[in-house]
Amino acid sequence: MKTAISLPDPVFDAAEKLAKRLKVSRSALYARAVEEFVRRNDPDDLTAEINRVLADQPQERDPFIDANAAAMLRRTEWTE
Repeated sequence: MKTAISLPDPVFDAAEKLAKRLKVSRSALYARAVEEFVRRNDPDDLTAEINRVLADQPQERDPFIDANAAAMLRRTEWTE
């Protein structure tokens, strides 16, 4: 799909330089940039990425964290 956009001159110039350095067309560069921006701002993708990172972490409980969480809950005033 073709589209027209307006960019500030400094952004356009920086994009031109990057496209040349990467040896890609301006269109390819903009498509990559928008794709990456959309991916980074998709809450489902963000959740999946967080879950992927957490899956690589040890699953054992940390006694220090458990004790501090319990103490914080005891100090919290609960209201309905």
